[in-house]
Amino acid sequence: MGVMKKLRPIEQRVEKLLTTVIDFFYPPFRKYMSLELFRYGCCGGLNLALEWGLYYVFYHYVFHARLLDLGLVAITPHIAAFVFKFPITFLTGFWMARHISFSGSTLRGRTQITRYLLVTIVNILINYLGLKLFVEVFEWWPTVSYVIISVICVTFSYLSNKFYSFKKNKPAHGQSRDPQE
Repeated sequence: MGVMKKLRPIEQRVEKLLTTVIDFFYPPFRKYMSLELFRYGCCGGLNLALEWGLYYVFYHYVFHARLLDLGLVAITPHIAAFVFKFPITFLTGFWMARHISFSGSTLRGRTQITRYLLVTIVNILINYLGLKLFVEVFEWWPTVSYVIISVICVTFSYLSNKFYSFKKNKPAHGQSRDPQE
């Protein structure tokens, strides 16, 4: 039995737990937004909090707010913190988007992750240029700058993921959207 098959029951339990907890808090928001948007907001908020926490830890405790000298190139601590937190939050964000926020997507997993990566690359460019501008030109605090830039990216990410990365094909006339029906 492969490692992935062994981990699948754990993944399913985590998915069910997160969905159950998120959906429990949905009723007061039903008038204002769809369940999909609410789930996306909750998952995005969880992942964003993880990003901020990891960014803070990497910046202050891993890089000690100092230049990361790699010999041929030196990386500023605010960029190094961003780079090191990325793989973790990319995978957690994709997993939550695929399994909780946009679980009804009709696209194949390979297509979803490729498109999600493209959306993420645009967000990286926004983050990188924003950090360079806010920290190095405006001389704002790195963590505050990162929080502001993250908020800017949220709207772009939601719309791109909803209509591109995890889009749902419209059913043909008379057909159900759910392939299991």
